Amino acid sequence: MELETLRSPVNFLQHMLGALPHERALREYESWWETEGKHISEATDRAGTPWLRMFDRGGRRVDEILFAPEYWRGLRQGYKAGVVWRAFADQSLSASALLDYITCFYDPGLTCPYVISLATAVALDQHGTEALKARFLPPLLRRDDTVWQGATWMTEIKGGSDLGANVETVARPAGDRWLLTGDKYFASNAGADLAVVAARPEGAPQGVRGLALFLLPKRREDGQLNYTIRRLKDKVATRSVPTGEVELRSSEAWLLGSPDRGVHLILEVLNLSRATNALGSMAIAQRALAESADFAGQRIAFGKPVFDHPLMRKQFDERIETLQDGFALGWESILRLNEVWREKPPYSDRYHLFRLVAHLAKYWTSDVAPQIARWAMEVHGALGILAEFPVERWFREAMVLTIWEGTCHRQILDGLEVMERKAAHRLLFEQLREAADPIDLAEMRRRVDVHLALPQAQREAGAEEMFRALAIFTARTVRHAAVPAGV
Repeated sequence: MELETLRSPVNFLQHMLGALPHERALREYESWWETEGKHISEATDRAGTPWLRMFDRGGRRVDEILFAPEYWRGLRQGYKAGVVWRAFADQSLSASALLDYITCFYDPGLTCPYVISLATAVALDQHGTEALKARFLPPLLRRDDTVWQGATWMTEIKGGSDLGANVETVARPAGDRWLLTGDKYFASNAGADLAVVAARPEGAPQGVRGLALFLLPKRREDGQLNYTIRRLKDKVATRSVPTGEVELRSSEAWLLGSPDRGVHLILEVLNLSRATNALGSMAIAQRALAESADFAGQRIAFGKPVFDHPLMRKQFDERIETLQDGFALGWESILRLNEVWREKPPYSDRYHLFRLVAHLAKYWTSDVAPQIARWAMEVHGALGILAEFPVERWFREAMVLTIWEGTCHRQILDGLEVMERKAAHRLLFEQLREAADPIDLAEMRRRVDVHLALPQAQREAGAEEMFRALAIFTARTVRHAAVPAGV
């Protein structure tokens, strides 16, 4: 791969996918990042946690999150480019996903509000009443500076993986709406205009089956704040997204869908984010490799550029192969999501296939991206650990994406569940049959079947080796398919 391809997210996307939808808009967005956005992103990362102004001068609660004015200009650039509205205009998630990839190459933190705003809009459009959609969807789809932001608040203090046990927010019916009371501990995009929130209706059973999904605006109908922000988190990276602790105190909300299907709607939101997270991890890996290639081409050691030493060049080539494999797997999850994002429960087999591919993609890409970013620091030698140079940032950013939307451990267990209960692996093998080597496919099929036949405890304890092999097999198969998947 030529260095110019590695330096440019759009060139890389074209290298991997061929013709791109809305290519002119993608290049204009990349150009903005190169001329303005890079500097804004670097300043935001160095400045650290944004400041929360809780009260105005009259003592009224305002909970205003303070960034530099340039930050807000940068944030709105992506919304205007179409990270949310293009999905609805095109009836496809492809263009939104490509814009997210470009964003993550330059600033992974900004990708978070874009993705969860899209997830909020999709959940509302899919499961809201006509009245709710008429009231709240248009502001999310605006193409100017007045656009609303969304958020997805599920996690509470006990953790995010076991939602059935850890969600203690209670929803109480109040006429045509509900009143929510509880605390969300890791609320990304705190300050959002609209959020989808997991809560348990009064009297609902314990466990995940008792959860429901609600739409919660920033302000009540009387104009007062509908939630408050206790504090903002000081994170190692993704500093361009304000993450905080949100307090709900009889906060007005509206039920989305049926309360007995709430867990399915919650997982729809999470799985959309997981697919885009996979691409984001690869964007970080590309950025880290681009920074390293530039440095290695300039640093002279033992009479020639570091990049020209055979071992170093081999290591670059291996990681570029991994980058391309990881992107192919992440893009496959977007393609599968494109087929099913309009489905409602009960889901088709295609939806369960998407789930498996999303878990494989999120698991493997978020695992290899920090490895590539750490190696990029090593290429820089001692300079790699200095905060004044850019490469150490990409390791910090990659580590956050490993945790967002469920750790690698969570992806393995959820992937195992969809194989055990829905036989999604068989659907996957059927989809890969024409592109895969028959011998390799038969061996992978045998390996998965043998693993799923193990006793439960043994099956879970040994799942990662099998899951990793399946992820790599799928990535390499879809990348080298005879007929490109396209966009």
